[in-house]
Amino acid sequence: MSTIQAPKGTYDLLPPDSAVFLAVREAIAAPARRAGYGYVETPGFEHVELFSRGVGESTDIVTKEMYTLTTKGGTQLALRPEGTASVLRAALEGSLHRAGNLPVKLWYSGSYYRYEAPQAGRYRHFSQVGAEALGAEDPMLDAELIILAADAYRALGLRNVRLLLNSLGDRACRPVYRAALQDFLRGLDLDEDTRRRIEINPLRVLDDKRESVQRQLAGAPLITDHLCEACKAYHEQVREQLAAAGVAYEDDPRLVRGLDYYTRTTFEFVHGGLGSQSAVGGGGRYDGLSEMIGGPSLPSVGWALGVDRTVLALRAEGVELPLPAGTDVFAVPLGEEARRTLFAVVTELRRAGVAADFAFGGKGVKNAMKSANRSGARFTLVAGDRDLADAVVQVKDMESGEQTAVPLDGIVAAVKELLA
Repeated sequence: MSTIQAPKGTYDLLPPDSAVFLAVREAIAAPARRAGYGYVETPGFEHVELFSRGVGESTDIVTKEMYTLTTKGGTQLALRPEGTASVLRAALEGSLHRAGNLPVKLWYSGSYYRYEAPQAGRYRHFSQVGAEALGAEDPMLDAELIILAADAYRALGLRNVRLLLNSLGDRACRPVYRAALQDFLRGLDLDEDTRRRIEINPLRVLDDKRESVQRQLAGAPLITDHLCEACKAYHEQVREQLAAAGVAYEDDPRLVRGLDYYTRTTFEFVHGGLGSQSAVGGGGRYDGLSEMIGGPSLPSVGWALGVDRTVLALRAEGVELPLPAGTDVFAVPLGEEARRTLFAVVTELRRAGVAADFAFGGKGVKNAMKSANRSGARFTLVAGDRDLADAVVQVKDMESGEQTAVPLDGIVAAVKELLA
């Protein structure tokens, strides 16, 4: 074992588990791609201001969890703790919003970093797939994104994912609720850090997971009782579209999530089999974020779904994904001439789209066949001097054990036919 290990709170993805993570990423991204979302990739680090201004200076992410560094030139950078602010920054910098074709619909996948206490389902390095729709204020767009996420979970075979839904209001009605919530919170027995948060962003207090705080929030005013008529109508249209699409949801008037930029629609997907880290994904509308980071008014909505926690949810339900075989054909040469011949065959098979591997290292037949079994190959190609003299290759079906001699010059076509 190496004397240098992965940093605390991180993990390595290694075969065969890595195949499951790849399958989950693909399943989450597939509905978004079908809905016209184009791929975007952003740097792993950004200027600190992007997150302090966008995510919010009062959030735990910015105050406690963000990895920051100072370059030799004195620039303050941060490893990205979330994806939305980076994607919006990239779209603004690339002037995608000026093309006249709004909304700009983007999806992304990558690793994110937060300094948290490591536990099952909570890592300091984690993987997400996200989707963002920039530049349109339309309840059907909110519904579209929620439906795409729900369809991704359904395609993976998850049955116990629940959707929690709320509205956080807008610039017209949230200040009234904010004042009412502050009045209530000031009367509670809270520590100094939490009291400071009341004055900066009182909604963050509702997101406090400590039992001592949650007990005191039982009588807190609800945002749903303070929504203006426009926000009520908007939220009702989102709910109607979800119901029409057959997406079940639960109204949760206390759902605020951990970021300051959300407005109106807010949602979270949770799974009961993950313990305290039950959220597997979520998102919402963030109509003011563009202006927070120095851009124009650009109403937007999006989500991020956790790959790590989705894998844990699959394991909790005992769902095994149908994974593609890593190897369809494994070549076992007997002798030096066969090594050269079968290596050329393997190269030709790969170029023809067949997943093929080779018994490297001059293994004997017994060890080579063990390698073929471990690879999961459906067929092995075996050839020795006598086969080559007859210009044939022995094709062995690894399930039935049947073996057939196939002409060398037709081996690629024959293998493709067998696999089909």
